[in-house]
Amino acid sequence: MDSLYQTLYEDGLPLKLVGIVVGLALIASHLFALIRPGAVQPWLVKFPRNEKLGIALVVIGFVWTLFVWTNMDLGEFFKAERIVQLLLVAGCIGVIVYVKEFLAVRALGFLMILAAAPILEAAFLKDPTSRLLLVLFAYVIALKGMFWVGMPYLLRDQIKWVLAESYRYRIGAIAGLVYGVAIAGCAILWW
Repeated sequence: MDSLYQTLYEDGLPLKLVGIVVGLALIASHLFALIRPGAVQPWLVKFPRNEKLGIALVVIGFVWTLFVWTNMDLGEFFKAERIVQLLLVAGCIGVIVYVKEFLAVRALGFLMILAAAPILEAAFLKDPTSRLLLVLFAYVIALKGMFWVGMPYLLRDQIKWVLAESYRYRIGAIAGLVYGVAIAGCAILWW
């Protein structure tokens, strides 16, 4: 596990690999949304209050956080490692039990914040400049994640706004698809 932490947060994953994975994830999700709006739109409406998915995402987020805390160099704070690990487990249980409102949105936001760090580490001080497509993506998901954790109703309102007009939904799906193609294309050709 220590080598996984070092790869993700210290050495960084290969830029090409991260670019291809992020690009393909954007392409697959947005292409599916474009092809199957009848399946995606109702799911999007239900997502903010989906408690079962929220619990799963919370557990994933807290396990990821526990993994980072356990493997990072704590310096003078190494004595607090076990206490914080117990607090993280208690926090996970507490969030699942007491934070029922928009749990899925908050958990997704938390995961987006966590995901930004390995993406940024992969692109840190690398050439070429097109890597900034990945950096921009990481900062956007981190920023959106912070807002969704603190104000989860925003995602619900954003979903309602996008779904209010069919052209907004199509434009969003096409934009995500194009951005995914740009990232994957740059990763394959130049990174």
